[in-house]
Amino acid sequence: MKGTYILVINLRKNSEIQIGSLGYILFNRGFYFYVGSAMGTANSSTLVNRVKRHLSSTNNKKIHWHIDYLLANKNSNIRRLYLIPSTKRWECTISNELMDSTDGYIKDFGSSDCNCKSHLYYFKNSDSIGKE
Repeated sequence: MKGTYILVINLRKNSEIQIGSLGYILFNRGFYFYVGSAMGTANSSTLVNRVKRHLSSTNNKKIHWHIDYLLANKNSNIRRLYLIPSTKRWECTISNELMDSTDGYIKDFGSSDCNCKSHLYYFKNSDSIGKE
């Protein structure tokens, strides 16, 4: 199955985290929405297997994508996920929509293969999610 997914991540306290080539970034306590896609037909490139990989313990996987670094932090946990099965890649469309309602974003996070400013969006608390 192919498609796009959104991980809703809760970061329990402010944390400075090294994110691969992006370097050290200060992440504020709150909620982060990460938008990704998996458009392959086999192995870790399928939608279900990509999300399973994100949900698995960081002890069992190689740190590869920007999101892996954030998820490996002891203060972060996935609170919710959304799967959008589709043969069309919706990742950038959703990211651009989130940009309009977020409290902030992490520049260049998860968007090295497109023209988006980011694929990781910050919300101070759950009350600010979806408000303009």
